[in-house]
Amino acid sequence: MEVVPVATVAERLGYPLTRVHQMIRDGQLVAMRRERELVVPEAFLSGASVVKGLGGTITLLRDNGYTEDEILEWLFTSDDTLPGTPIEALRGDRGREVKRRAQAMAL
Repeated sequence: MEVVPVATVAERLGYPLTRVHQMIRDGQLVAMRRERELVVPEAFLSGASVVKGLGGTITLLRDNGYTEDEILEWLFTSDDTLPGTPIEALRGDRGREVKRRAQAMAL
């Protein structure tokens, strides 16, 4: 999984670094530490914005008890019924289908 430092995310989105940190706290993004640096998966970004539907999907999974590690694993695990991974489906504007699967897993 390709990742980018949070400072780079802020630059790409045109936001102050503090706003990106707030987005992580609010569940609009999921970040992880790699070699002591806070990073975000590159796949979460589309040009100068966050992938449409990502924040809602993260919130749905968190509300159903998923940890950040589990959310990342779910988003990047291939699902033959999509096809591809949930993050690829979100990037391909198939957010409704991704949310349906996330809701079904919570039942």
